[in-house]
Amino acid sequence: MNLLKGITFANPSFFWLLLLIPLMVAWYWWRNAQLQGSLRMSNFSGFLRVRSLKSNFRYYSIILRSLALTAMVIALARPQSALSWQNATTEGIDIIIATDISGSMLSEDLKPNRLEAGKNIAIDFIKDRPDDRIGLVVFSGESFTQCPLTIDHDVLVNLFQDINNGMIEDGTAIGMGLATAVNRLKDSEAKSKVVILLTDGSNTTGSIPPITAAEIAKKMNVRVYTVGVGTKGYAPYPVQTPFGIQRQQVPVTIDEATLSNIAKTTGGKYFRATDNAKLKAIYQQIDRLEKAKIAVTQYHKKTERFLPFALFAFFILLLEFVFKNTLFKGALT
Repeated sequence: MNLLKGITFANPSFFWLLLLIPLMVAWYWWRNAQLQGSLRMSNFSGFLRVRSLKSNFRYYSIILRSLALTAMVIALARPQSALSWQNATTEGIDIIIATDISGSMLSEDLKPNRLEAGKNIAIDFIKDRPDDRIGLVVFSGESFTQCPLTIDHDVLVNLFQDINNGMIEDGTAIGMGLATAVNRLKDSEAKSKVVILLTDGSNTTGSIPPITAAEIAKKMNVRVYTVGVGTKGYAPYPVQTPFGIQRQQVPVTIDEATLSNIAKTTGGKYFRATDNAKLKAIYQQIDRLEKAKIAVTQYHKKTERFLPFALFAFFILLLEFVFKNTLFKGALT
């Protein structure tokens, strides 16, 4: 019923009054039975043609009164149309994910390997932050921006999925990766600027030392969360041999002291991920630490809709009164 679409009722308890309708109908039938006599005839075929328009509408009174009572009960229940909306303002966070794609990231202590595990978990992190601008920097022997800051996370995710080892010269230029990420945030006007730097080694190349890059980040109010990826001790690494790919155990050499210093200098935090579950938990912790402030103003507007039902009830009662005193005057109703 379109008339009641989107309608709520302020006093729904009044609908109990609808139980009066069957009682009213029962009383009407009982009263008519008491007022009218009965005549038994052996054959009444001769009376079939004498039915008039009045006889067809002899029960108009109870029908109209039932409709009027229904309309009055709905009016008493106070139907209202509710309209609500909200304005939300977000103090955005700009985030650059700087990920190591060097050869050692193919180690398989994380599944299927460090690089793919880091990609998959980072993509989940991106999808959980629809209100933030996020960008992607990759580094190995050098660094470059794979995706600048964007709110179009579908594009970002596609570009994230495309990264792989061998895109650039091998090596581990942590300082260059961090400096490139910070440079991407230099023009940001966000309330909070964050770099998540993920690596599995120590700085072996690049023209900018990691601590120098951290000092630059500090001056630009960029907070850096560093993540060391890799198990303790040794990790299986795929090596191509004449007999196919063989797994060799290689030492895990993460420069935790430097990564901790970077995080401390910039007001961030250092994490160590030794398996997929811990890496996922790290991203979840960063997600909780870097929440955008959202101010939401809600508006509600309710409009009373009882008047059409009240007018309908009045019109029905008026129609019943007119019929009773004109067309059906003197009839038993």
